[in-house]
Amino acid sequence: MDKGKLKWRSRRGLRELDLLFRNFIEKNWDDITDIELEQYAAIVNLEDQPLFDYIFKDISLGNAELELFIDQRIKPYLN
Repeated sequence: MDKGKLKWRSRRGLRELDLLFRNFIEKNWDDITDIELEQYAAIVNLEDQPLFDYIFKDISLGNAELELFIDQRIKPYLN
């Protein structure tokens, strides 16, 4: 997994998601495991609107594994 390309894919069209992913990367990028990197890659490959709806409106993505990763690893950076 190319971290540089993945970091670039983290840039989002929706400002809220862009800031959230930027915060996550700044705090975790050096210590992220290969498994977490794969999960994160799957998340950033999703469309913005479903991601926004899950993170901010609790509308399911239909993928419990990705939702768990978002809840545990990304949502804490909302503040």
